[in-house]
Amino acid sequence: MPSLTLSGVTVNFPFPPYDCQKDYMGKVMECLQKKANGVLESPTGTGKTLCLLCATLAWREHFKDTISARKIAEKLGGGEMFPNTPIASWGTAATDGATPTYYTDVPKIIYASRTHSQLAQVISELKNTSYSPKVCVLGSREQLCINQEVMRQESHHAKVHMCRGKVSTRSCVFYNNVEEKSTDRDLVKSILDVEDLVKFGNKQRVCPYYLSRSLKQQADVIFMPYNYLLDPKSRKAHNIELNGAVVIFDEAHNVEKTCEESTSFDLTPYDVASAISAVDRLLVEQAKEDTVSEDFNVEGLSSGLKVNLETIATVKQILLDLEAAVDAYDVPSEKGITKPGIFIYELLERVHLTYNSKTAVSEALEQIIGHLTGQSGIFLNTTGLQKLADIIQLVFCGEPSEKDRLQQMQSNTAHFKVHIHRDKSYQKKPQSTDVWASSSSKKQGNILSYWCFSPGFSMQDLVAQGVRCIILTSGTLAPLSSFTCEMRIPFSVSLENSHVIERDQIFVGVIERGPDGVHLSSAFDRRFLPENMASLGNTVANLSRVVPDGLLVFFPSFPLMEKTLDFWRTNGHAARIDSVKPIFVEPKGKGTFNEVIDGYYNKVNDPTSKGGTFFAVCRGKASEGLDFADTFGRGVIITGLPFPPKMDPRVILKMQFLDEMSRKKAPGVKYLSGQEWYKQQAFRAVNQAIGRVIRHKDDYGAILLCDQRFKGSGARAQLPSWVRPYVRLYESFGNVIRDVSQFFRVAQKMRPVVGKKAAAQCSGTGCSPDTSSSGFPSCSSSQSSHTQKAKKLDAHLPSLKRRRLDEPSGTNGMARICIEYESEMQESQKRPANLLDALERGDQCEGEDENVVVGEEKADRLSTLSLQCDKRMDDEMRGGKRKIKLVQEQKSCRSEDVSGEGSPSSKAKSFLVQMKSLSQINFNRIMQALQAYKKADHLDLLLTEAAVLTEDANTHGLLRGLYQFVRPHHKKRFDEKCQQLTGQGCGYEPSHSLSVDDKKALVLQSAPASQPAVGLTSSTCSQLNTQQLNKGGPHLNQQGLREPQTAPASQPAVGLTSSTCSQLNTQQLNKGGPHLNQQGLREPQTGSASKTDIHSAFLADVKKAIGAEKSARLFQAIKSFKKTDGYDALVTTVVSLFTERDEDFKLLIRFGLFIPTRHKKQYKEMLDALIGPSVSAAGVPAASEEHQRPVPSSTPFKT
Repeated sequence: MPSLTLSGVTVNFPFPPYDCQKDYMGKVMECLQKKANGVLESPTGTGKTLCLLCATLAWREHFKDTISARKIAEKLGGGEMFPNTPIASWGTAATDGATPTYYTDVPKIIYASRTHSQLAQVISELKNTSYSPKVCVLGSREQLCINQEVMRQESHHAKVHMCRGKVSTRSCVFYNNVEEKSTDRDLVKSILDVEDLVKFGNKQRVCPYYLSRSLKQQADVIFMPYNYLLDPKSRKAHNIELNGAVVIFDEAHNVEKTCEESTSFDLTPYDVASAISAVDRLLVEQAKEDTVSEDFNVEGLSSGLKVNLETIATVKQILLDLEAAVDAYDVPSEKGITKPGIFIYELLERVHLTYNSKTAVSEALEQIIGHLTGQSGIFLNTTGLQKLADIIQLVFCGEPSEKDRLQQMQSNTAHFKVHIHRDKSYQKKPQSTDVWASSSSKKQGNILSYWCFSPGFSMQDLVAQGVRCIILTSGTLAPLSSFTCEMRIPFSVSLENSHVIERDQIFVGVIERGPDGVHLSSAFDRRFLPENMASLGNTVANLSRVVPDGLLVFFPSFPLMEKTLDFWRTNGHAARIDSVKPIFVEPKGKGTFNEVIDGYYNKVNDPTSKGGTFFAVCRGKASEGLDFADTFGRGVIITGLPFPPKMDPRVILKMQFLDEMSRKKAPGVKYLSGQEWYKQQAFRAVNQAIGRVIRHKDDYGAILLCDQRFKGSGARAQLPSWVRPYVRLYESFGNVIRDVSQFFRVAQKMRPVVGKKAAAQCSGTGCSPDTSSSGFPSCSSSQSSHTQKAKKLDAHLPSLKRRRLDEPSGTNGMARICIEYESEMQESQKRPANLLDALERGDQCEGEDENVVVGEEKADRLSTLSLQCDKRMDDEMRGGKRKIKLVQEQKSCRSEDVSGEGSPSSKAKSFLVQMKSLSQINFNRIMQALQAYKKADHLDLLLTEAAVLTEDANTHGLLRGLYQFVRPHHKKRFDEKCQQLTGQGCGYEPSHSLSVDDKKALVLQSAPASQPAVGLTSSTCSQLNTQQLNKGGPHLNQQGLREPQTAPASQPAVGLTSSTCSQLNTQQLNKGGPHLNQQGLREPQTGSASKTDIHSAFLADVKKAIGAEKSARLFQAIKSFKKTDGYDALVTTVVSLFTERDEDFKLLIRFGLFIPTRHKKQYKEMLDALIGPSVSAAGVPAASEEHQRPVPSSTPFKT
């Protein structure tokens, strides 16, 4: 197992750590050694849990080793046991310097996370390390008790009191076995989570709850939910010793909320009424028992209750007085009454609850609750009594002397407010028809709230317990400065870690406007506007078409999600989304959540589906701990900023409290303002939802922020540090669709994911030699149909990409135009677009199956076109020229190359064979340089890396061999550099630098001025010789049809094929005369009248559908297109105008009739991705089909 040394401590790690993991472990080590508190943010997927465990356990072992070294030194009296390794060199960094240290002083590690399920994942990670500490997991009786009688109790505190009763009387058979089983060797040495403990308990018939408490005494690492630490009541109940301990809070983004809630309470009228009812029942019961005792003079009949009637009556009087005191306030219906925190002591003093009486009342309540919960028969609600006991323990914490009492009370309540407000639940609930119910339970009253507004109260309490250090860590703590301000304790160590992912794995876009140009915003004054909800619906519907697999959509709140969904269902937006990716909605309650999320997972896994859409809420269950790795979460849409409810009393008071503290300006203490906290809450919820998309180092996905407020620099600064560098701002929705589809196409090519269960799988180890094709070792496609769809949309925009890299050969994509093997490949396989792609594919397959081909055999099997592929690709994307291949002449003319000899295929083979003569390091350098040049078009980078080939005269030829991969605009410069470095050029000719447009111009210049030029190129075959097309019959040439000169009449005709290029467009060969097509000669169609009719009808339909203003935008885009040939801009406008409503999609299809021929292929592929090939095929003919049917009477825009 790899190891590394950090600050003198050797850390064993399961695999070679990434740089960000080293940084993280270094910061953990700094906290441990310097006794410093730390706040460490590291994105999900960077392995922070593993780093935490390995670093802390390595430090703890080093701590023990250092103690051993000291003890040895003491025994030797200053001598050295190992002369070459003096004791002094063992280091004292782990221990506390000169302080005498004993084995009992080795700190315990207390590892806290939010839930038991998260702790189970942590323990699973621990099992993957080389460390085997003694481990204990603390849980509640809810998780660990296996006594069925106890578990049948209704409430948690009822279970607690029944359990305590059985333990005290030793009537629980499971508890009685704890002492015997707690020393079991297998148990002590095993690393068990809660589920494992319960299994062990059931098997050995021993109580898991008390077993875990027993193991705690000897444990090195104690795992627990962090409310056990932060809640003083729980900490006392579990007897958690913190002195000298290292406390780690994982998933600490919720610590702030837990700190405040664990020290706050709400006492409702129902709580007080139920407590009074319970005491009344006990009074009646005890009065009867007292009567029996007096009549028979029997002392043993008492039920064991150790409080007398007078004490019970005192408790009842306290409850009645408390109810009256709270209800005495005439509370305004909306706002409520707010008092300073210290007012709680004044209020409780009125009901005779003080520091002097608290102990007696607490003990009496404990006895009463224990007695009532231990009774069999009818269930009696004791939650009200338990709440009063908890309130006394919380408010009257500490044991101050009489003179220090006021200071203690002020200190206890400095971060609190008392708020009295109406009980609104009374209005919502139907009136009870139970005539036996207590009258007090029917009365509406006031709620007494005691709210903590500073998490620092709990954190300072932890520090006061003497902990060594506190480490807070999570994937989303940003912004760190505001987070640490809230905690009120010093954090001298901090880290905002980078991610392990590359730039091509994440897309982050701020979408300011929807497809219809309406500003997107979830602000209070806009969120329910119909145009805003409609625009958001169109945005999600269109994005669902281009994001593959699973799509997550997060709303700011449940009410907003419900109202938006209702609007979308009414207006058809939900149906549009559901038709592409079925919708699953996060439920409010926990009951059905698992069923909904399982349905979503199953739909995404279904090979026949295009994925699913999961609608969830920020701060909800789906945004917190769920794993949406890989296909389950390819995209996250944030529909707005989830600010806390502005009118909520607790939110208002929190902001007021922070503003008060900020104004005080205590020296050395900085508080957030109320407004800063308000924004922080929103962005922390957003950052948590964003974290769902990237779950490990090979994952990829898109983050789409659909609210115009995200475009501000202040808002972007609140995003996580690993997201900020990739944020792009979009004003035009069409550009979003373009860039998102490009991102997924590139990501799917570079990081192919194993297909869905029913998708085609690679045989064997994943690769097999393809005997039916060129011999290139190919990987079977494992992409499912819905993934293929999502790859195509970007191809319709030439600016996105110079060539298609991942188009399957079975489609009509552009990759088919520029890629040519010796023979056809299977339809499910993908072709490399040029030599660089072939090399990449070869490396991938070699890694998957080294037995397929090795060394030069593999190089010999590679077959592709080199530079001419790029030239033809550019040529086709500019739309002008077609290739004609003569069937009778099997040998195509040679393309232009460096030496003038050999085909590109043979040159590629030869070059690869020669490259294998290099060392592996140099070979990899050259291959990586070629890949970088292919992506970035930076010749200097290629020349820098290729300089290694100039060091030896034997490799000069390899340097010149790179010439065939250099693009035309760099050829002259590359030739000059070779001449300079090696003394020999690459055979450069001026024609090598000609662009496609330049060559086209030369062809036009060489044609007679009076004759229409025919746009044919000679990329793989020579210029069309019309004299050879139909020997013996009328010849087709630039002058039209004419009689043959001399040729046998019986000579067979030479046909035309379009194997790698489009068929000759005969409609343009002889304008004005008879047309030649597959059916023979026919008359030209009548012209301008029908064309004008189609134009007029289309324009009229457009104006009717989208209105005059949007029509004007369309006409302006067409006008610009005619001037600039700016296809990107035209399609962006057209898509934004015609995708707003489903009924307008037909206009998008019809518009394809006016697209120039050179762009038809891209336009059709865009339609395929948006609405499916079966629909789009009716409107835009593919380039390969144009020769099979008459040309539409409407003509494209003339440029």
